[in-house]
Amino acid sequence: MIWQDLYREFITLFVVIDPIGTIPVYLYAAKGVKPELRVKFALRAVLIAACVLLAFLVIGQIILETLGLRLGSFQVAGGIVLFLFALDMIFGQSKPATEIEMAERDDLSGAVFPLAMPSIASPGAILAVVILTDNHRTSVSEQTVTALILVSILALTFLLLLLATRIQKVIGDTGASVISRIMGLVLATVAIDAIINGLISLDLVALFAN
Repeated sequence: MIWQDLYREFITLFVVIDPIGTIPVYLYAAKGVKPELRVKFALRAVLIAACVLLAFLVIGQIILETLGLRLGSFQVAGGIVLFLFALDMIFGQSKPATEIEMAERDDLSGAVFPLAMPSIASPGAILAVVILTDNHRTSVSEQTVTALILVSILALTFLLLLLATRIQKVIGDTGASVISRIMGLVLATVAIDAIINGLISLDLVALFAN
């Protein structure tokens, strides 16, 4: 693989995983987790996302070809899930003090949904790793390099999530609530864009236009 290919793959995976865009999702999903458990929360989310993405990198193409699934279907489904989550971020009411205290929990299930999936290991990211490691076009060594690029981006995502915790401590609950709603709007926009791209991939936009 030449440097141009490495750069292209890095940019592609960085965009579809979107480490920066994952920060508001993390702040929202982790707001009820005890502060001393948030590092573990972020680590679990990244590790789960890594397992999912690496699994699809290895056997994803076989699964998709067997089931006959298309990228557009993944994009539409993922976009709908993200949009529903964005609505909760925008319209969700602030918790009273007693409810926040009750929410300080040891349960880290939020690391799976929505943080690990569909935020980090998004449908776009899953399909991207499958496309970049096409068994018909790339060798095992090239797929290994792609896997290393993927792991490096996930490591960067984890570091950004750790910084997000510090940011939340500085801005407080009010600031976090404001940011959550603003980023909810951004996430809703991203979700709608994913749905539209999925419909275009499925040729449904042209069908509706006619």
